[in-house]
Amino acid sequence: MTHQDLDDRPAADDVPSAPMHEDQLRIDAATVRKLVDEQFPTWRDLPLQRVGAYSTVCAVFRIGDRFAARFPLQGQDVAAVRRWLEAEADAARKLLGRTRFPTPEPVAVGEPGAGYPLPWSVQTWITGAVATEEDPGDSVPFAHDLAEFIDGVRAIDTEGRTFAGQGRGGELPAHDEWMHTCFRESEGLLDVPLLRGFWARMRELPRGGTPDRMTHGDLIPGNVLVRDGRLAGVLDVGGAGPADPALDLLSAWQLLEGGPRQVLRQRLGCDDLEWARGRAWAFAQAMGLVWYYRRTNPVMCAVGRRTIARIVADPPA
Repeated sequence: MTHQDLDDRPAADDVPSAPMHEDQLRIDAATVRKLVDEQFPTWRDLPLQRVGAYSTVCAVFRIGDRFAARFPLQGQDVAAVRRWLEAEADAARKLLGRTRFPTPEPVAVGEPGAGYPLPWSVQTWITGAVATEEDPGDSVPFAHDLAEFIDGVRAIDTEGRTFAGQGRGGELPAHDEWMHTCFRESEGLLDVPLLRGFWARMRELPRGGTPDRMTHGDLIPGNVLVRDGRLAGVLDVGGAGPADPALDLLSAWQLLEGGPRQVLRQRLGCDDLEWARGRAWAFAQAMGLVWYYRRTNPVMCAVGRRTIARIVADPPA
């Protein structure tokens, strides 16, 4: 998430009272102030404000004009969280400066203390409005920018690595169990019989001979910054890594309406199979947003509903 003249993200008063996750940690501005003052005393005089109230992985606090502190909302193993933060920072460094669009630069890792039990991270602040607040869906120039960003990330050397995660980006059938959970939990919320049929066809899409390429991995509205209908920056780059190159095409349905979506496809030169897999990755992600966040994160729930509606209205060629 980011800001626009300090105030485009939801402020602390707008933080949902109900936790989004069963094991969610709670952290407030007073605790963050103590952590920052004790561990980074040169920032003691900088103002601090909670932003990105609907962030799902970390609570985000802006420190002055230059920094953003991110506090994981889940986790009990300090060593595991530290490894995760270090891996995120490494991924962010690999992406930094590789496109003309700003991305966060790792600054520091904070230690547990002052009532918060986990390590936490600090990165640079990127200016722009979150795409959930300034919708770029009808902007052709934004579609060109997004294609340029995806192409730039794909050009980064994978250094011989291949997809090694358990999330999106490997093989579609590996997500069957998760999708069955989504369908079960979505009864009464979505047209589940229709959507089951969509997944039955999507999961059969072959990978083809395309090797893994570098991807951002999570190009959803909350991670994309907009200014005047153009791409202003990209956040949450810690998951960048090798994966099915169709993965970042999920942004075509997460972010764009029909006309700009086709501009993105043409700019990237996607064939029918790659495009269909991108649609499948968008579907797999969106199905989880509606039911999981229906009571605790209306912004994410709405993103999921809109993405599914776009997919249903945009059948494969």
